[in-house]
Amino acid sequence: MIILSNEDNIKLMSRYEDNYFDLAIVDPPYGILNKTKRGGDKKFNMKEYSKWDVKPSQEYFNELFRVSKNQIIWGGNYFGYLWSRSEYNKCFIIWDKNQPESLNNFSMAEMAWTSLDRPSKIFRYSVRKNRNKIHPTQKPVELYSWILKMFAKPGDKILDTHMGSGTIAVACHNSGFDLTACEIDADYFKKALEKIKSEAPEAEIKIVD
Repeated sequence: MIILSNEDNIKLMSRYEDNYFDLAIVDPPYGILNKTKRGGDKKFNMKEYSKWDVKPSQEYFNELFRVSKNQIIWGGNYFGYLWSRSEYNKCFIIWDKNQPESLNNFSMAEMAWTSLDRPSKIFRYSVRKNRNKIHPTQKPVELYSWILKMFAKPGDKILDTHMGSGTIAVACHNSGFDLTACEIDADYFKKALEKIKSEAPEAEIKIVD
């Protein structure tokens, strides 16, 4: 079951009891593109991008840790709060984008902080294979499928508080995991829903108003 809602993530998480979700896989805004003159995909409106490219509040992290047993948080290197949880700083995930060294204005990798007591892992997948994007920070289905294979257990309930393009929903359907996810932007939510229905037409989807 894929449960989706177009709403603020704090509102979503407030409906759930402590430790309801087994694993949260989230990709919150890093708060970096609105501080630079360059960066990002030129087909996206950077002025609009900057409106939501704001780091999550402390309330967000408090709720995330309350409702989920374990967390995988992309951009973890930008969130100082996570590093204060020193007992969890054991397992990191690196997405090696296989970028040419000549493209020195672009990140060659992204890092995810996790609460897992596991060895760190690297996923190598060319960012150039991820070109047909509907969201400026879209991550490939292949990345989420690999994460689920490596870190999720059968029967786990997955949470995503920043659905973006919806690629995690496609991966969860393909891998047999239940997902609860939200996206606050109505336009991105609509595009994500269309993408999910296109790439996972047999997925059982429930829209929460």
